[in-house]
Amino acid sequence: MNSLPILPTISTTFIVLSAVTVAIGWWLITQRKIEAHKKAMFVAAIFALIFFIIYMSRTIFIGNTAFGGPDQLKIYYTLFLVFHIFLATTGAIFGVVTLYTGYKNNLSRHKKLGPITSVIWFFTAITGVAVYLLLYVFFSGGETTSVIKAILGF
Repeated sequence: MNSLPILPTISTTFIVLSAVTVAIGWWLITQRKIEAHKKAMFVAAIFALIFFIIYMSRTIFIGNTAFGGPDQLKIYYTLFLVFHIFLATTGAIFGVVTLYTGYKNNLSRHKKLGPITSVIWFFTAITGVAVYLLLYVFFSGGETTSVIKAILGF
């Protein structure tokens, strides 16, 4: 049995913690606990930032892991990965804007963006966990290589 790789396991844990903390923050604001909501969302952002730092450090210094599963599933995995990357990028941009509008007390815009951002972030976390499972749990990871080669396979 192969052991799980430490950095991807840690980074995936942080993205899950971020999503869970966003859910807690969303629940807190429905309870009108504004200060607790602010703290929860700040913690969620810190968890997401820790994920990003670990992920980017690993990408820059070690590389990314290519899909190691069956060749007939590679195209589906690649499409799923591209969808996840799109969600993660969109979620990060929405997250920064939503945090900014909250801290600047632009509450009308913040209230509109918050639910959209949260849902995008939940799907980002779910698809991120799925990518992790496909790369390291369900199948043995493939070659660790540059981002372009890992995603496109050449």
